[in-house]
Parts: sequence; structure tokens; C-alpha cells
Amino acid sequence: MNSLNASLFLAQANAAGAPPNFLVQMAPLFFIGVIFYFLLIRPQQKQRKAHEALISSVKTGDKVVTSSGIHGMIANVKDKTVLLRVADNVKIEVDKAAITGVEKESDAKAS
Repeated sequence: MNSLNASLFLAQANAAGAPPNFLVQMAPLFFIGVIFYFLLIRPQQKQRKAHEALISSVKTGDKVVTSSGIHGMIANVKDKTVLLRVADNVKIEVDKAAITGVEKESDAKAS
């Protein structure tokens, strides 16, 4: 009977199998991380760099649009803010980060 019990014990141990390799267990998490990087993180970094380039390239005389929808012409550029002329004798000071777009020359000529 001892040999029968020993063979049953070995059969059960082999049926359970060894635990999977650590790399095999972590592979799905790695692929999820790669997918998040290419679908979420990388595009956001590109968009942030493009916005920083836009903000650093604004100069006096550019027609801009702010995040609140105000259209105006830059009258003065300061370190962190710009003076925006929205109408005759009406100037407001807005943060540079609030600038979302610069109107191109073709857009300005069309209006």
C-alpha cells in the first residue's frame, strides 16, 4: 500500500504542475502598460509640447484665441501674461497658458 500511496502522491503533484514563470505572469501587465503609453501618455506629451511651442512663439501683433473664447490681438508680451486688445481702447491681461490658438494670416485676411 505504501507504494500505491507514494505513486498517488506523485501523480497529484505532477497534475498540479509547477507555478507559471514570473515573466509569463507579468506579460499581460507589461502589454497593458505599453498600450497605455502609446494611446494615452505619448499623445498627451506631444500635445503639451506643441502648446508650449505655440505659447513661446506668440509675439506682439498676433491674433489669438483664449481658452475662454476671447479673440484679440496681442498688444504686449510679458513673462507669464500677455496684454490682449479685444476692442478699441479695451485691453485685458490674460495668462499665456490660456492661449489655445493663433489665427493664421489666411484666416485673418478672410475675415
